[in-house]
Amino acid sequence: MIIMKSIYIIIFLFVISIGDLFAQQKENIPRLENPMSVQYLGAKLEKAHPRLVLNPTIEKYVKKKIESDPLVKNYYAAIKLNAEKIKGQPLLERIVTGRRLLSVSREMLYRVNMLGIVYRMEKDSEILHRLNEEVIAVCNFSDWNPSHYLDVAEMSLAVALAIDWGWDGLPDETIKMAIDALIEKGIKPSWPEDGKNPGWAFGTNNWNQVCNGGMIAASIAIAEKNPELAAKTIKRSLDGIPMALSSYLPDGVYPEGSTYWGYGTGFSTITCAMLESAFGTDFGHTKHSAYMASAMFRVMCNAPSGMYFNYADCGDRRGQSADVVLAWFASKTGNKAFFEADRLLIEPGKMGKLSRLGGAALVWISQFKENSDTDMPAVWYGRGHNPIAIFTGDNGYYFGGKGGHATTSHGNMDAGSFIFELDGIRWVVDPGNQDYHELEKTGFNLWSNCQDCQRWTLLTKSNYGHSTLTVNGQLQKVNGHATLLEVKEGVQPEAIFDMTAPYEGLLKNARRSFVKESSTSLVVTDEIELLPEANLITWQLMTTADVEITERGALLKQDGKILRIENLSHSDLRFSVISLDPPPLVLDRKIKGLKRIELRIPSWTVKGRKDVIKVKLTK
Repeated sequence: MIIMKSIYIIIFLFVISIGDLFAQQKENIPRLENPMSVQYLGAKLEKAHPRLVLNPTIEKYVKKKIESDPLVKNYYAAIKLNAEKIKGQPLLERIVTGRRLLSVSREMLYRVNMLGIVYRMEKDSEILHRLNEEVIAVCNFSDWNPSHYLDVAEMSLAVALAIDWGWDGLPDETIKMAIDALIEKGIKPSWPEDGKNPGWAFGTNNWNQVCNGGMIAASIAIAEKNPELAAKTIKRSLDGIPMALSSYLPDGVYPEGSTYWGYGTGFSTITCAMLESAFGTDFGHTKHSAYMASAMFRVMCNAPSGMYFNYADCGDRRGQSADVVLAWFASKTGNKAFFEADRLLIEPGKMGKLSRLGGAALVWISQFKENSDTDMPAVWYGRGHNPIAIFTGDNGYYFGGKGGHATTSHGNMDAGSFIFELDGIRWVVDPGNQDYHELEKTGFNLWSNCQDCQRWTLLTKSNYGHSTLTVNGQLQKVNGHATLLEVKEGVQPEAIFDMTAPYEGLLKNARRSFVKESSTSLVVTDEIELLPEANLITWQLMTTADVEITERGALLKQDGKILRIENLSHSDLRFSVISLDPPPLVLDRKIKGLKRIELRIPSWTVKGRKDVIKVKLTK
């Protein structure tokens, strides 16, 4: 007899706005150490350059690893190829796309990482000359677009790294120009005249991590010229960063999804690296258990097909390059599971354009020393703002299901939704994200998230585009939080979500369970109790496969394979298929072959207002 291990999960209460969340959590979240003052800055800041990510000791070590470690040597060769290509490109111009300078700031950060690290390793005069030109060009911009502070933050990080890494070779006038720009265009705009902190300073999403990271870099760079401004800015950041780290609580799930984990966490990692090299401490980042646990979240969101578990505003598919943010976690834990050696050994010319943190990443790739090799779990779950559960297994088996609520940063009305793969084929899909600027340039209000806001008219954002339930054809409640109630491990793992809150006023109770019945099947069960207002329950499944409706279900056909969908509970009802290619709205994302399979259950067929919907997906 197989004993199933049940893990009962504490249900966390969530407030409905970022403001309320801040007020509730401010006094309770794990804090960073924060001794920062002008005196501390003067006593503890490394005086020699480089001191951002690199310092003389680290630099010497990286050089040795390039000579002795084939993997480090290979990745550095790819960096050099990237740097060579940059030399043939025009200098950057202040070109704002919509409301963002962000693409320019990101390109500058990429160029500095490639050029700067090559200069540090080889002292190449041509590379230094180009780095000097890049710095002068962006410092001559009228501003770094403070109305969208991510732009300022990434540019500030880029310029701070550039002058730090090029300190011993850049002209004095360039360094002076850059320091002045970091003060006037980088840090000072982060201190509003009204004396209030900008929203990102103590926010709970990626803006906090990116903007505070950029301001810390800039502050270290200008510390000798303006220690008062530097100290108070770093102090604010060390006070504010824990609010972003709190979003990983309690188990490491990043609410904004896997690709935003790469963004927000990427900036936290380089922030840690800069603090360590400049002050000899990360002030407690690596003691934050949920933050450190998030590396496993990232790994588990990579499905066998090469796609992500792409909930929230997440990209669809990862590139072929190594995950350099994970490599930082590998360097801190020694866990081989976070170190993608095979991808780091891809032929340099085939790696393409590297991460804009790739130069810094050479350091933590060099620092990796294996001392553990964690097997990937067959069952992984995490609670928090967007609770998720993942099952994996043989035959390319991959299931990802989620709860949560729509008002989470970059969230969607996707509580109860899931994706499913078998044989490396994504059978059940999430419609993913779509280009922000293409929507914004039409005047579309993408970012407001009230119940009737425009965001929810998009297929990618509403429950109409996700594999969940829809009641009376209505949207889920934006603040209705679906909790992860229970996870059972064993040969038939199960995850149970309480889905009641997203259907407030329509369903008295709703629970959705997912069971990995076998190595080739998944059973989805909905136990619901209807309120008098509920007239129609629609069970939904999103797919891009070809669909053939059968008497008791449907057949999905894709890439020469077949997956059966079996209606186990309502033999008197048949599935129907709604084609979403083309999608309903002009602004909707166009996904080739997208369809919504529906099982429509009229309330008059439900006896005693209680029903069980049971559907099996199987090979």
